[in-house]
Amino acid sequence: MVLISHACHILTGKTIVELLKALLLGLIQGLTEFLPVSSSGHLVIFAEILNFKEQGIAFEVFVHFGTLLSVLVAFRYELKRMLSAPYVIWIKKDHSDAELQKYLNWDLYIIVATIPAVIVGLFFKDVVESFFDSILLVFFMLFITAFLMWGTQFLRQKDVDFSYGRSFLIGVAQAFAIMPGISRSGSTIFTGMALGLNREDVARFSFLMSIPAILGAVVLKLNDLLAAPPSSGEMLNMLVGTLMAAVSGYLAIIWLLDVVKKGKLQWFGYYCFAVALSGLIWYYAG
Repeated sequence: MVLISHACHILTGKTIVELLKALLLGLIQGLTEFLPVSSSGHLVIFAEILNFKEQGIAFEVFVHFGTLLSVLVAFRYELKRMLSAPYVIWIKKDHSDAELQKYLNWDLYIIVATIPAVIVGLFFKDVVESFFDSILLVFFMLFITAFLMWGTQFLRQKDVDFSYGRSFLIGVAQAFAIMPGISRSGSTIFTGMALGLNREDVARFSFLMSIPAILGAVVLKLNDLLAAPPSSGEMLNMLVGTLMAAVSGYLAIIWLLDVVKKGKLQWFGYYCFAVALSGLIWYYAG
């Protein structure tokens, strides 16, 4: 009864409004994390519109964790093979499974692709966080995302193989996407396609390489979270946002894989252009 009474106390008044805002931002995060429209950019925009800034980076990390759960579920088969590949091939010396060799290579390629983001996260953490204070920067960065997605229709698939060099370049694109407004999935898929890789393989690779990137973001913020732990009301908002991000993120993954297969990524470019242009008009109109 005490717990019920405490929960009812939490869910009264202004807190209910904040809870609904967290639910909406979790939905936005889940849908935009994997769709090539920039989740960080949309979070900055809607946090500004909804006046929901007090959670800041901590709230974003929590909802990013929700999208991490959606990746783990959506790619559970690939992850199982990637985790077992080193043991089977290196320890048991079993080279009979060609598919397993592919996933072992992907293990190594994802490590290489993660290096640029690690460098940016470790040495430019404060600079990166300052970018999230500028909604105007988000609108200009969305124009870049729009251009990349619009340009995918002109890229011709050559079905070249993944390599350490190509993986590193895709990783550079991921590191650049730390800027709010630059889509992580959009920039990495565009880069892979520009390098001649199979677009469906690049999309899957992009999703899988988001796992260490998201985990890294969580680790970098752990000290901040422990130093200033959220209140019970804030924690409730984060948990609700996380759950919504996980569900909507899973649906976004399934949809984007279908869009990539059909070669229709340019439509996301039109969307980003419309959001960026509308945002600039709204900003300068006061």
